[in-house]
Amino acid sequence: MRVPRRFLLGLTAVACVSVPLSGAVVAPRVAVAMAADNGIRGQYIVTMKDTSEVSRAIAFPTVHRFGKGFAAKLSAAQLDRLRRDPGVAAIEQDQVMKTSTTQTSPTWGLDRIDEAKLPLSHTYTYKHTASNVDAYVIDTGIETTLSQFGGRADTVYGNEDCNGHGTHVAGIIGSTSYGVAKNVRLHAVQVLDCDGSGSTSDVIAGVDWVRKNHAAKSVANLSLGGSKSTALNDAVTALSKSGVFVAVAAGNDGADACKGSPASAGSVEAAAASSSSDTRASFSDYGACVDVYAPGVNIKSTYQGSTAYLSGTSMASPFVAGVAALYKSAYGQASFGTIQKWITAHAVNGVIKKNKSGTHNRLLNKSSL
Repeated sequence: MRVPRRFLLGLTAVACVSVPLSGAVVAPRVAVAMAADNGIRGQYIVTMKDTSEVSRAIAFPTVHRFGKGFAAKLSAAQLDRLRRDPGVAAIEQDQVMKTSTTQTSPTWGLDRIDEAKLPLSHTYTYKHTASNVDAYVIDTGIETTLSQFGGRADTVYGNEDCNGHGTHVAGIIGSTSYGVAKNVRLHAVQVLDCDGSGSTSDVIAGVDWVRKNHAAKSVANLSLGGSKSTALNDAVTALSKSGVFVAVAAGNDGADACKGSPASAGSVEAAAASSSSDTRASFSDYGACVDVYAPGVNIKSTYQGSTAYLSGTSMASPFVAGVAALYKSAYGQASFGTIQKWITAHAVNGVIKKNKSGTHNRLLNKSSL
């Protein structure tokens, strides 16, 4: 789930935009937020104060253009000019994001989100299948031809999955045997490459595409992450406010989730990982930015022509996305805040062992959906 490279693919795709900077640039210089680690040398994400300023501000090839900003390779002189441009709101170094999962064994997650307490009943009961809901998997792609997806999966942005991570995530959201929402429509938004990595700006571009093109009742999942990025946080918050419920992975560094993105963004549901014994996974991030725990250890799902057992907060997040899809299927379109309140109200409280101080001790439960 961690994204120490957020995209290698998109860095070679260059589109030119032109914008001469205004002549008298005497504004104070905008500080450049450098990546804590995994920074892409010479590549920056620039956010303008107004959307209309974007076309004016660029006079060089860009890697991506989105919303109020763009990403580009910049020389020192170009960077300095942008720092002095009064229309620029913020500049940050682009960085690498990456998935981070570990192959392991047996399946239990669906059973756990269907139970108030242990032991498990070895059943998964559901009233809704979310056939009227769309789920956008912003990841490495989806192997759409797998029989587990029943013809409900397609690629709407990027290419087919050549890594397996996105297919595993999609399977947890909505595959026939391993999915929370058995008939949800799955859409691949491929922003990470075959190594499970890619740039922050590539992730933002995919998020922005979903914001502009999503179906009426939809959810999105981002099982990825990297160092804190204001631009990425702004993008996922904008996606959430556009009507898409956004679930994200808390992070796999055993650290404060508020130090990473997109877990630190506003209006997202950040999922930490728990085990079959209701214990916090040792790798799981924690802290005030974690909203809920969900199964994330030894999770079986679809993977590269077959199935695999993976562990990570990457696996916890799609359980949340799946439950949100069930909610929209049952109750119709609703705001992020409404669904988040429902998830919080129906979560099982106080059962997570080895929970870190300052982290909400609540475990995802689908209740009667």
